[in-house]
Amino acid sequence: MSRGALIIVLPRFEINGFIKTMRKYRPTMLPGVPTLFVALINDPRLPKLDLSELWACISGSAPLPLEVRDRFEALSGCTMLEGYGLTEAAPVTHFNPIQGKRPPGSMGLPLPGTLAKIMDAETGDREMPPGAEGELAIAGPQVMAGYWHNPEETAQVLKDGWLYTGDLARMDEDGYFYIVERKKDLIIAGGYKIYPREVEEVLYQHPGVKEAVAFGVPDAYRGETVKAIIVPKDGVQLAATDLEAHCRGLLAVYKVPKIIEFRAELPKSLVGKVLRRVLKEEEAGAGRPAAL
Repeated sequence: MSRGALIIVLPRFEINGFIKTMRKYRPTMLPGVPTLFVALINDPRLPKLDLSELWACISGSAPLPLEVRDRFEALSGCTMLEGYGLTEAAPVTHFNPIQGKRPPGSMGLPLPGTLAKIMDAETGDREMPPGAEGELAIAGPQVMAGYWHNPEETAQVLKDGWLYTGDLARMDEDGYFYIVERKKDLIIAGGYKIYPREVEEVLYQHPGVKEAVAFGVPDAYRGETVKAIIVPKDGVQLAATDLEAHCRGLLAVYKVPKIIEFRAELPKSLVGKVLRRVLKEEEAGAGRPAAL
């Protein structure tokens, strides 16, 4: 905006209209959610698009599977950058440098003037060392003053000037941050902690998987167990046994999805973000309480 650049705003993501717009305007930067890039790498028109003006793509709002990033870069020739933010921080706090080191899976470095640290996820009182997982806390000029007319909720997330994000993360020795999972999405099965993102990364490596989402559902014996919902690639027939075998070769046994469901599509927001919350609500509607 400060450079007077043309900004193309679409009311919602629809693949045919999106590709038509790309052909017409040939943008130089493309921000989007991971499912947008999933749709593009599975569209046969992508390799034929003239993307010579496109020099950076930005993924946000949800973790970007490494398999999706690598495939998109190979097909488009465009550098993919991942960042991090949330509404309570107006909304960006971290970003990978456009030029320079870009570790796989990293959401980058704190923006100038932004402070970030990893706190003990159980108590929130102890700062964790590099490499250790905990809750991401942020301080900076973009952090909100509080929730409107909701002091109780405000007190839970704002502590001594720091915003506790509810995201589990880690920081490496070079100061790059990595989101592990949302605290509320963490699955605890038989006492073991399972991160849905790790399961989804493995599912995306299967050549027949177009989209995948994993989450916890109640289990009488284990407390919770892993459920995966899969959207197969067009024209591909998948069996749950095939995906289970694929996961067993890449995941610990307790992380392998015990329930696998196939669908034609996943519920998404207007910008294309997968709505994991809706899937949990569907589980509750089916007679089982949603996993917390």
